[in-house]
Amino acid sequence: MTEPVLYGYFRSTAAYRVRIALNLKGLSAEHRFVHLRKGEQTQPAYRKINPAALVPYWIDDDLELAQSIAIIEYLDETHPAPPLLPADAKGRAIAREIALVVASDIHPIGNLRVLNKLIEMGVDEATRGAWSKHWIETGFDAIEARLAHLPGPFALGEQPTLADICIVPQVFNARRFGVDLTPYKRIVGIDAAASKLDAFAAAEPGRQPDAE
Repeated sequence: MTEPVLYGYFRSTAAYRVRIALNLKGLSAEHRFVHLRKGEQTQPAYRKINPAALVPYWIDDDLELAQSIAIIEYLDETHPAPPLLPADAKGRAIAREIALVVASDIHPIGNLRVLNKLIEMGVDEATRGAWSKHWIETGFDAIEARLAHLPGPFALGEQPTLADICIVPQVFNARRFGVDLTPYKRIVGIDAAASKLDAFAAAEPGRQPDAE
């Protein structure tokens, strides 16, 4: 059996999520790097692998998966310990809700291909930055309100879940765009708690072989 392959980019928050999940599970994969800033994702060689021209992309024998949430849930189902979702149905639903605010509401709007399209449309750098900050803050407002009713230090208590796996990379991105995180005490607390775990620390963009 060959080792699974993960295509990613050090600064991709979606690939960052999968790296965290792998580390939490104690799993290894062959990491192959797609330089998004150089446009390698749009080249024929990579489009042949993943027609969507995005990262991450997961290959495990005859299974190929795009989309970080699908990859993470597959890892959780095939390697149940430690679980990445709470044991109860309500907890699992809340964890997925938080994860999807990041993966469905915040991330796609600020994705590189969207920002590149704004450049094509003549949108200046300052406006693009304001655009990204606005949508991160909008999503974080919703997440912070939800977290206010949940126990810490992670999103749903003592153990990290899918929610935290999505929150931490988005905090990294928020800092890149200069978002004021002062109003988001629970989100910042989750990021601080995660930074103490090797699984999260080892997945940080700056620690990846392709980091620049």
